[in-house]
Amino acid sequence: MSILFRDVLGLFYDESGRIALRTASVYVAEGKIAGIDQPPAGFSAERTIDGAGKLLIPGLINSHTHSYMTILRNVADDLTFHDWLFGTILPLEEKLTPEDCYWGTQLGLMEMLSTGTTNFLDMFIFSHAAAEAVRDAKGRAVLSRALVSGSPGEELLREAEAEIHRWQGDPQINFLLAPHAPYTCDPGYQREITALAEQLGVGIHTHISESQREVTEIWSQYGKSPVSLLAENGLLTERTVAAHCVHLDHHDIATLAECGVNVAHNPVSNLKLACGVAPVPKLRAAGVNVSLGTDGPASNNTLNLFGDLRLAAILHKGVSGDPQLITAAEGFEMATVNGAKALGLQDKIGQIAVGYDADLALLDLNRINMHPNTNPLAALAYSASGHEVELTMVHGKVLYEKGEFTTMDRERILREVEAICRRIGLAG
Repeated sequence: MSILFRDVLGLFYDESGRIALRTASVYVAEGKIAGIDQPPAGFSAERTIDGAGKLLIPGLINSHTHSYMTILRNVADDLTFHDWLFGTILPLEEKLTPEDCYWGTQLGLMEMLSTGTTNFLDMFIFSHAAAEAVRDAKGRAVLSRALVSGSPGEELLREAEAEIHRWQGDPQINFLLAPHAPYTCDPGYQREITALAEQLGVGIHTHISESQREVTEIWSQYGKSPVSLLAENGLLTERTVAAHCVHLDHHDIATLAECGVNVAHNPVSNLKLACGVAPVPKLRAAGVNVSLGTDGPASNNTLNLFGDLRLAAILHKGVSGDPQLITAAEGFEMATVNGAKALGLQDKIGQIAVGYDADLALLDLNRINMHPNTNPLAALAYSASGHEVELTMVHGKVLYEKGEFTTMDRERILREVEAICRRIGLAG
């Protein structure tokens, strides 16, 4: 469908790469942004959306999550990271089926779309379930099967490889390989994953240095940090997305920068699990691309990236004593253009620009918390909750509008997830 956003306040980037807010008309056709200010030749709008009182932004990009974990929302709270993961989450995951994870991912997609997230990087536990959920919703994602060494290790690698081949060429789905973490993947297995990634031409998605306990144990076992261990085994490249990176020393930061690694900052999850605060200003100063993630809803409890955007733009001010770290503009860039770069899609998404895919969100500036409209960029970072989003489109197709989903059955998804929760012994 061809759509015209007429005279809408839009968030663009100028020639110097800085955010520029201005009123424009944006033309969408064949899934792309076909024109800005001037219509493309032969354009005829099948739908016109009046931009008065609205703000059009590039869709947010969640660069690290586990969307199926909506099933485990609000059931493992106020625990240490070790007790949360090994004492509660992993035992519950053993009760899940691929179909469960399909419905959990669909619920996650509804939450993300309704709060302006159009693209996400997911780490999951069952082949095909996440891909089928994204396909059926007409969404977009970069997906990665969690890999762990030991008895299931070789089978997991074969599953991941087969899944990548099966979905190859799908315009809405891309894949990475996902060694879960240094403490769940031994060095030999890490090297196997590196070799397979090179063979398949895909990148890496992993957790690194999330907790102090992880760092201490890796040092004790291998005599080096998690970052150094993964670098030694070839897993750290410009096509790597490293989630968390909380406990880093200066050598780790230099290594991440030298290897061109993309770091996914997950401030809400890191604070809730008492893991700490990632040294984001130091990473950025070293030239590391830092994007934003929610982590899974079992630790963050939401998939609403606006919460992480606000915290990222506030947290580092308080920790450093410098109110200019991180600015509203920098926080929004982490949630959009930096996320696109992390996913390897910087030429397709993350901006409102001619030729880019029409992955967009439209916000209502007439909400009470958004008034007065003196600085819409600051409002995005500090005032918005995500519930101002009234329309979200992916590849030019409206998937969410004013509480309704065009490709998903909201009531059925809620029923299915409630039934899953009852079956595995959770209230639902």
